[in-house]
Amino acid sequence: MTTPWPPQHTARRPLPTRVAAPREPVDPARIGRRVVRRKARGMDAGVVAAALEEARFDARQASRYEDLADDLRGPAELAEWERIAQLLAAAPAGTVYDPDVDDVVQAELAADAAAANAREAEQREAIRIAARADELQALRELGTLEQTEPRHGDEAVRDELTRRAGSYVQPDIDAWLARALAAHRGHYADPAAREAAAGLLHPPVLAHAALLAALTRLVADADVDQMPFTARLATADSEAAGELAAFLTRAITPGSRA
Repeated sequence: MTTPWPPQHTARRPLPTRVAAPREPVDPARIGRRVVRRKARGMDAGVVAAALEEARFDARQASRYEDLADDLRGPAELAEWERIAQLLAAAPAGTVYDPDVDDVVQAELAADAAAANAREAEQREAIRIAARADELQALRELGTLEQTEPRHGDEAVRDELTRRAGSYVQPDIDAWLARALAAHRGHYADPAAREAAAGLLHPPVLAHAALLAALTRLVADADVDQMPFTARLATADSEAAGELAAFLTRAITPGSRA
């Protein structure tokens, strides 16, 4: 059976977005404390005292070596033996160490769980942003970006697209967001989203939106899609464009002084 030439080409599907899973940072001191707790489980005060003396001996031996001067695990293990010894010394006679009822250990476990949940949430958000960036990129290539309404979180997607482009400004994305913000389209229909945008979008985008909003109020039949010059003004000097928008807003607001 012969292979046809030239080979037939099939449509290539885009590769799925891959985001590196966040990992718990390596902490030698934490590792040392966990090792001590595992060893100490079930020990009474006398056995822990003996383990503490051994740890102190090891610390004195380690202090003789310069290459161990930056060691974090050894001192952490010694400090944990000391803490457990003090804990048992204050407990009733015959008490054995149990990390499951150690308030310090349980607090650390709760903090670790909260940190892990935060890392997972951060990963989910990164995946969402990357997928939405892929979607907007496909829409802009199809020429249908303007027919798309922005969603909550698209400000971060704008930053992701800019990052992918080597930090170059994405004028079509910026103009799309500015027009949507000025016209209250998509999630910008919510006043809270418009207020939040002030801290999420770059000054030229905000100035562009403010100019569009002011001019559409000034000219009754004006449309945000009919004023591309506003983007050039905002890009050239966002501060001046913002001041112009504020001036026009005062001029057309009843009862205000221009």
